[in-house]
Amino acid sequence: MKILANDGIDNSGKLALEAKGFEVIIETVKQENLIKEINNQKYAALLVRSATTVRKELIDACPELKLIGRGGVGMDNIDVEYARSKGIKVINTPGASSQSVAELVFSHLFSMARFLYDSNKHMPVSGLSDFGKLKKKYAKGIELRGKTLGIIGFGRIGQSTASYALGCGMNVIAYDPFVKEANIKIQIAGTEGVSVKISTVGMETLLTSSDFISLHVPKQANGNAVIGMEEINKVRQGVCIVNAARGGVVDENALIQALNSGKIAHAALDVFENEPTPSEALLKHPKISLTPHIGAATLEAQERIGEELAEQIIEFFNV
Repeated sequence: MKILANDGIDNSGKLALEAKGFEVIIETVKQENLIKEINNQKYAALLVRSATTVRKELIDACPELKLIGRGGVGMDNIDVEYARSKGIKVINTPGASSQSVAELVFSHLFSMARFLYDSNKHMPVSGLSDFGKLKKKYAKGIELRGKTLGIIGFGRIGQSTASYALGCGMNVIAYDPFVKEANIKIQIAGTEGVSVKISTVGMETLLTSSDFISLHVPKQANGNAVIGMEEINKVRQGVCIVNAARGGVVDENALIQALNSGKIAHAALDVFENEPTPSEALLKHPKISLTPHIGAATLEAQERIGEELAEQIIEFFNV
């Protein structure tokens, strides 16, 4: 039985599948050639990340496809319900990358709080000639401890982010219409850890009470942004915003306006509306910390994703 891992799969997952007799192909097929390749090679399963899309046209054109797997959480690049209506199993790995995304969020939070993203650009260029000037420029950083982190979307990734925030001594509030409360486990080496119960609050409370805001929500079905100008008008002056969720959940034009006015002090973006060609205005903005959609891109997360996909595929095909 043949599987096409079009956006790759960790070797641990590949070996687990091969041990059960699957043939796993990891060469990337261009989107426009994907239907032809799936049919010619008679693939039973297609595994993707965020680069490959699986829409109605592909589903209809590939009748031998039995399973579609998404390595990661969000499945907005797959027509999930349509695939399921056609009898195709659709799987993902919702818990495998939670810690990796949470750690990236905190990389950005520390980067914004101490101007690291800007300092790392200017020190190589003018650190010798303007050391004193740069020292003064970056002398007004802030500490995370004691500040309030507002988390929009309190699923696995949001809760993992909360655990890091609590570990840093931050106050945590969260908004999620589907989650009333959650017990957040803080891992402390050499102990059994500590559990903290967090009850969610309304969106307006979160917006008006947070020093930092981190989004962990899927792309909205109606296409609207979760944070637009209406929401930005309600936030505290000088708030910092992180989007490591999906492009489009923050209105990028409104974000730039708020950064230029100073309403938002800094922003951090791992995802963009027009990937893989983000807005140049975002990429060159002096108040934005940037990464190229790498939230789940750690060796540990990729290994967990590969193993979790393999387990689900083996179970589905009952081999």
